[in-house]
Amino acid sequence: MAVAIAIALLVLGSIAFHVLSPWWRTPLASNWGSIDSALTITLWICAVAFVALNLFLAYALYRYRHREGHRAHYEPENTRLEKRLTFWTAIGIAGMLAPGLLAWNRFVTVPKDAAIVEATGQQWQWSFRFPGADGVLGTSDVRHITPDNPFGLNPQDPYGRDDKLIEGSELHLPLNKPVKMLLRSKDVLHDFYVPEFRARMDLVPGIITYFWLTPTRPGTYEVLCAELCGVGHYMMRGTVIVEPEPAFRAWLAKQPTYAQPATASAPASSEPAPVQTPPKPIAANQPRGER
Repeated sequence: MAVAIAIALLVLGSIAFHVLSPWWRTPLASNWGSIDSALTITLWICAVAFVALNLFLAYALYRYRHREGHRAHYEPENTRLEKRLTFWTAIGIAGMLAPGLLAWNRFVTVPKDAAIVEATGQQWQWSFRFPGADGVLGTSDVRHITPDNPFGLNPQDPYGRDDKLIEGSELHLPLNKPVKMLLRSKDVLHDFYVPEFRARMDLVPGIITYFWLTPTRPGTYEVLCAELCGVGHYMMRGTVIVEPEPAFRAWLAKQPTYAQPATASAPASSEPAPVQTPPKPIAANQPRGER
């Protein structure tokens, strides 16, 4: 009887904690309301199963407790009950999977007009890169990383000369414009996560991952690394500022390019620079692979 009461109190306490808890989702600031919907549906399905199963367990403990003059009936199999349990379990699983699959289909289908920004993670800081006037990111490789080239840009790729480089942890994004986030890591696993955007993705060494979003609310948001990446993991934070497109363009115009520091540090030479024939550019919303 004490166990039955404890289980019933556990259910009531869990419901009360959920209703009265001050910890809840942050306000939505992107187009990913479908992710919120999938989470809400999953929560309700799990809540109904949790309450029903635990209350049934408490009832069974009370109803079939030991009493003088009563004898338990042994029934090792009940085909009818098993079919019902299988049916309702399948309905619950399908109800949780379907919204997630729909959201994932949108998550990996990037709009053709999405702008590109690359986020690079390393222990324990963020840096960012935008394509220049040509709209194409230059190729990059970890073999090119030096103190003077922390982004690892290919110095022989002319498409990278006008790339905008942001070595600080402050990123600006245009309001109501789709953005494709290309993600690279210099060392270990990281995860680019802004709670208000809902969308997130791991940064995996050696490959380029991506996700996309459309910021829908102006404001300043915190960038977190949601993957345990070492002793300084808690310090790996940044800032995203969502602002109208004119303000974003003005900010981006002030950022240095790869060619600017390279030109400033290049030794003077009387010979003209060789003319390079640029390779065929890739699509604007596709990453240029690492070589």
